Amino acid sequence: MSDKAGDVWRFGRTPIVAPGPFSDYRGFDRVQALVAGSGLVLKTPDGEIDVRQPFRPVRFAGETPIVSRLEAGPVEVVNLIGDRAKVRIDMRILDAGRTLRLGPGTHVIYNPHGNSSLEVDGERHILMDDHALRLEAAGATVLAGKTGCLLVASVNRI
Repeated sequence: MSDKAGDVWRFGRTPIVAPGPFSDYRGFDRVQALVAGSGLVLKTPDGEIDVRQPFRPVRFAGETPIVSRLEAGPVEVVNLIGDRAKVRIDMRILDAGRTLRLGPGTHVIYNPHGNSSLEVDGERHILMDDHALRLEAAGATVLAGKTGCLLVASVNRI
């Protein structure tokens, strides 16, 4: 997100290989989930944000001063970043056997590991390792997890 003035939202996977400060994204909200490795802790002036376990999204303001700590070596995270004046963002987990109901908006369904499958309003989709499916939903949409573990990032314009 090098040109913050032009970005409304961004979704991506990022390695964190050494402890250090996070970039200042003033005016943006962030949701992050660990997808590889373990032991990530985000130190803030108000305490710690625990990201030690995979697939547990955490939320924080982009302007929060953060310094990462790696307790067990390098990790990889998935980030969803959105301009809070223009969008609302959320990230949830879709496991096999679970159903999620999504509202209108843009949704990115991401498979961080292996092969996974899901149904979108009854239509079967297979996502290979490190692939995503982008949905532009005009109305309510139902996701059903069939195999694997998927991240579902949602962006809704204000």
